[in-house]
Amino acid sequence: MEEELISKKELLDLTGISYGQLYRWKRKQIIPEEWFIRKSAFTGQETFFPKQRMLARIDKILHMKDGLSLDELAEMFSPIPSGQSIRVLDILERNIVSRSSVELAAPYVGQSELYNFEQTLYLYILDQCLLSGEMSLEEGPQLLRTLMEHYGKYEGKNCDVLMIRKMGMSVVMMLSAGSEAFFESGAKIIFRVSVAKCIEELKLKISTL
Repeated sequence: MEEELISKKELLDLTGISYGQLYRWKRKQIIPEEWFIRKSAFTGQETFFPKQRMLARIDKILHMKDGLSLDELAEMFSPIPSGQSIRVLDILERNIVSRSSVELAAPYVGQSELYNFEQTLYLYILDQCLLSGEMSLEEGPQLLRTLMEHYGKYEGKNCDVLMIRKMGMSVVMMLSAGSEAFFESGAKIIFRVSVAKCIEELKLKISTL
């Protein structure tokens, strides 16, 4: 289903932000360049945005901007993993990832008292997919192997992780964010997870550690 768009004028009226704020956030990459969509309208070329993603992002910015600088906000929303390492004990105590997911992932990401951000991201994505109820414990290693083998190829670019299933057989893949994916008849999309959104959520959760 095609994502609903909102015009720049409607966005500014609805949120109360100024033209200057909007483009300052764009320059700082707090709002991704690809969300600024140029389309033909009866008045000529106009700028539109993915409505729900844009409104959610602006709401977060407005709630966080008093406590964080623009550079800190840019780091928070960047799809590039942070260089921070996180203790497994903190991950568990703060309920960032469940113990069952940590134990399931240990043979793949390594058993350690300290994980780097990418390792923690794999745990977090695994945990979110398991908590959704759409993925079984048996399918978890497929997800982990796919992330570990292919995530680095995107070099900080936005990407999604996708699981499809047909006749009980599942396949996990990665693809560029927003790109269309087509499958043979009978194959069902089980989930499609935005890695950039998971990075943003994880950075927010560990920022208070």
